[in-house]
Amino acid sequence: MTWKKRFLRITHILFAVLILIQFLPDRSTKEVFTGSLLVFAIAAEAVVIISSFFIKKEEGLSLLLDIAGFIYVFLIIWTLATAKFNILNDMLFPAPGKVIHQFAEDKEKILINIKSSVGIVLQGFLLAIIVAIPLGLFIGWNARLGNAASYITKFFSSIPPIVYIPYGIALLPTFRSVSVFVIFLATFWPVFAGTMSGVLGVDKKVIDSAKVLNVSKPEMLFSVILPASLQQIFLGCNQGLSVSFILLTSAEMIGARDGMGYYVKYYSDFGDYTRTITGLLVIGFVVIAVTFLFNKLQSYLLRWKR
Repeated sequence: MTWKKRFLRITHILFAVLILIQFLPDRSTKEVFTGSLLVFAIAAEAVVIISSFFIKKEEGLSLLLDIAGFIYVFLIIWTLATAKFNILNDMLFPAPGKVIHQFAEDKEKILINIKSSVGIVLQGFLLAIIVAIPLGLFIGWNARLGNAASYITKFFSSIPPIVYIPYGIALLPTFRSVSVFVIFLATFWPVFAGTMSGVLGVDKKVIDSAKVLNVSKPEMLFSVILPASLQQIFLGCNQGLSVSFILLTSAEMIGARDGMGYYVKYYSDFGDYTRTITGLLVIGFVVIAVTFLFNKLQSYLLRWKR
């Protein structure tokens, strides 16, 4: 790529616009912490410029610049609507600089809550796939049993896992174990259904070829059918992961004592909307980061399909 393609892009113009509008007079009645926004914007632009030196593929660079450009546009609109023109209620919608400053102040508390939330999701998610994938392989291997099980799966997966929370609270010792149980249910059914669908959809020619080679049943399941079913399994995993974060946040807002859902609910009850918006943005970034890492794992494991 040429120097112009790397560094003369509209994203950098948007960054300049974001910096320039900070010199407009503030009309908000609240403190807007312009310095915090400037530090964040400069740090983000520095990351973009440094990354531009090392990214070799134009598609990857374009994606990075598009994401950065979207962030700059979002911050420009947010700044103009709050700090500069005070269009939005400055108590309900604090300026972006104030939210960034609040994150810096609460970073230790936020990191503890992120660790709690991600830990619960990982526990429930991993437990579900450990149970669902082998079970789906064995049941899906029997076409008759697999077709019957698919209807049972549709029935149970149609029940929102959050309705099990009252039973979990009554039966399990801690709210964390209840949350893990709910995440397990949210992940188990999509992964189980995806595994069975993948097994039932394996090309019969592949199975016949393996039988000709006298492949044993365990080897058939885990060395032939499992790799061929991975795409459907990952579809179920993606669905379960997305639902897990939604359910966990909802569950944490009901009765937890830590986690990002609790953080948002606790401060919203006190009318602290700066921390509420901070928590909402952090949840979004955490979900994006976990999803990105999972998609990278999926691309690596399915690289042979390219």
